[in-house]
Amino acid sequence: MKTTFLSLTLASFYATTALAAPAGFTTLTFDAPLQDAPIEGAIWYPSNGGGTPLLFADNPVFYGIGVLEGADLSDGQHPVILLSHGMGANIRSVAWLASSLASKGAIVVSVNHPNSTTGDNDLQAGLNHGTRAQDLSRALDVLEDDPRFAGHIDSTRIMSAGFSFGGWTALSLAGITGNQVGYIIHCDLHSMDSSHCTEILSAGIKLDSIPPQIWDASYADPRVTIATAIDPGLIWGLTAQNTKTLIANVNLISLGAGADRKIATDFDASGLTALLPDAHITRIAPAMHFTALPLCKPAAEEILKEEGDDPVCTDPKGTDRAAVHATIINEIAGELGL
Repeated sequence: MKTTFLSLTLASFYATTALAAPAGFTTLTFDAPLQDAPIEGAIWYPSNGGGTPLLFADNPVFYGIGVLEGADLSDGQHPVILLSHGMGANIRSVAWLASSLASKGAIVVSVNHPNSTTGDNDLQAGLNHGTRAQDLSRALDVLEDDPRFAGHIDSTRIMSAGFSFGGWTALSLAGITGNQVGYIIHCDLHSMDSSHCTEILSAGIKLDSIPPQIWDASYADPRVTIATAIDPGLIWGLTAQNTKTLIANVNLISLGAGADRKIATDFDASGLTALLPDAHITRIAPAMHFTALPLCKPAAEEILKEEGDDPVCTDPKGTDRAAVHATIINEIAGELGL
């Protein structure tokens, strides 16, 4: 196991790394067999000039990202990243990561997962977690059939990546399988301190409402050659049986230490780290789970407080969110040779 612990000092070093020109950007809409309506998403890619400047994902809470809509794609072969957002989030929440990786040379595809995205967040339906992996497998099909990108895909470097619930989606695409019985036991023991368990049980939803043959099924995509999971969810209660078909090239990134680490996504406490002795582990502190969301504007904390929303912009003392982002970007880019 290769383990890296990145303190604020080292993260600050990464933050000084200059990024390339703004990423190219285009929207994406396609049909998927298991979804009732078309799936919407976006593709970020290394640009070679042209396009219309666009400030994407800007709002009163989070800073947006500058992209070049409709820009020309850079020549050559590029790695592909299938990027999955967290439960209840959307492609805007991962735009900072997608655009930065595209500027470094990757084609990044992200979608708004039905039933677990902003404005369409159904906790019950969201338990059918495998549909998210299937969304991105279908998105990869669409990318491979698109004449703008088909001839520029490096099939030896296709990464599944994601944050929180999307981290589990990334691992699913890479071959991990769920363990419904194990997760139910976890929630029985941690019903009050594991955020996902608390939310599900408080809503009166039973974890066994999803048939085990669906929860525990494989949703692997054989085209995926590398996986990166940032604070992944659903990682409790797993055994060696669940990781035996996981690809070898796996990267886990944790956010926070001690009380700042989220129980639901603590892959050390869950036992996942022990099951993956060859994984590349990166631990970043100071930070918290939501440090992986976009950069917050000065009035963000007050706005969220007034709206009674989660304190997603209240990082632990000493956290430099921009530096944490830069660290994550460089870790992923390094794994792809960018």
